[in-house]
Amino acid sequence: MRGLSERLSSAIDAIDAANAEDPNTVVVRGEDLPLALAHGRLASEWVGRLVPDADDALVLAARAHHLRRWEVPRSSYPEGRAAYLRWRRDQKDRHAQEVVPILLGAGYDEATVNRVQVLLRRVRIDEASGTQTIEDAACLAFLETQLADVAARLDRDTLLRALRRTAAKMTPAALSLVAEIPLDDSARDALTEALG
Repeated sequence: MRGLSERLSSAIDAIDAANAEDPNTVVVRGEDLPLALAHGRLASEWVGRLVPDADDALVLAARAHHLRRWEVPRSSYPEGRAAYLRWRRDQKDRHAQEVVPILLGAGYDEATVNRVQVLLRRVRIDEASGTQTIEDAACLAFLETQLADVAARLDRDTLLRALRRTAAKMTPAALSLVAEIPLDDSARDALTEALG
């Protein structure tokens, strides 16, 4: 990824500071990190791999795609897929609203702030707008940080369905990077079977 401007660096630091408060932790590449912080860092890294010349809006949306996500846990919604999808949509809207003061505080203009919000909401997934890149980065970050945990909780058929749904949301370029994600043998086997 290109060098960071002072404005971009300031916004990333503010997003990371907010996400560092996540009480949920995960071990990523040998480091114990707050989950939201890990997701933001990894998604930014994956965006850099997918789009080396990504503009600030794309980088910021990746970094903020789980902004303070723990504040509205999945358990605060009913069980079932429809409720899960509603929770995800509501979270994206929250992230899009909560990033505004951070971006304005770093000196971004309204057009950039609006674009970051569109990217975070991912209402329409397409490559031209950049929403597909954010979706790819979010999926790659999910696989690295949460696949092992999800695999331990779900029966094999449900896990394979979930992995196939995740893969269906990703571009061939993103899927080609899956092999680089460090996973334990059990998670790697499930992923290989799902993508087979």
